[in-house]
Amino acid sequence: MAFDRLEAMRAFCRIVEVGSFTGAAESLSVAKTTISGQIQGLESLLGVKLLHRTTRRVAPTTDGAAYYERARVVLDDLDDLEASVAQSRSVARGRVRVEMPSPVGTSLIIPSLPDFATLHPQIQLDIGCSERVIDLVQEGIDCAFRGGPVTDQGLVCRPVGQMRFCLCASPDYLSDSAPILDPVDLLQHRYLGFTFPGSGKQMTPVLRRGDESFTVEQLPAMRFNHGGAYRTAGLAGLGIVSVPLAEASAHLQAGRLVEVLPGWALGSMPISLVYPYSRHLSARVRAFADWAAALMANDPLWQL
Repeated sequence: MAFDRLEAMRAFCRIVEVGSFTGAAESLSVAKTTISGQIQGLESLLGVKLLHRTTRRVAPTTDGAAYYERARVVLDDLDDLEASVAQSRSVARGRVRVEMPSPVGTSLIIPSLPDFATLHPQIQLDIGCSERVIDLVQEGIDCAFRGGPVTDQGLVCRPVGQMRFCLCASPDYLSDSAPILDPVDLLQHRYLGFTFPGSGKQMTPVLRRGDESFTVEQLPAMRFNHGGAYRTAGLAGLGIVSVPLAEASAHLQAGRLVEVLPGWALGSMPISLVYPYSRHLSARVRAFADWAAALMANDPLWQL
């Protein structure tokens, strides 16, 4: 089989981004032996060693790192070129890998994807939903929704919305517990905590009413690090939870959850769309980013 330089470049870039031959092979849906042959052929063609291989990780050499930066631009430009000569210049096509917090995915983006598929039938989405903060470049992610302040100087940051929270509990829990008329009453109740995966930092809700504020700092009866599990614990009557309003809304309307201290407001978390400075923003990524930003801007539960 003839050596395909472009496919070898794609294989090399994925290896750099995921840090392993196995991960790159799985990502590209090819055999690991194929990936190895492509890299051998590319190194032979260029006459340089592109990768350091250890038992735990694969990393680019100095020459490999320089080659990756140029190759990534070439491949992204090629994808854009192919998209530009599709049925019309307005047709974006190709794969977009995007990550987002679970509440954004399950409550906003995924339910609206039929509309996106109709608008952009030639774009294939790979969507990841979790509460962890990922390395976009290392994991080969084109863009991501990021909650909270964005401090990574290597990311372009586009503020697009707010994740609003509410304090709530199941009717069964509240009927069997002392009334909650003031924030200090929370100290007599079972509060369920949420910790962010990766950092292990516990979310600390702050209630506000006018100039008054109350920080919920009590020791949680239980802690959870998965948004769905945390919400389910509240629905099961295990205690009081602080969950995104977008996730709680349907349960509040159906009476499965009841808002606690409705006269007090919980803070919100800024939501941004981010992508690497080093990654050229292709037509397909821009199409998804613009659609998602507009979707969030038009939803009262998420808009800025």
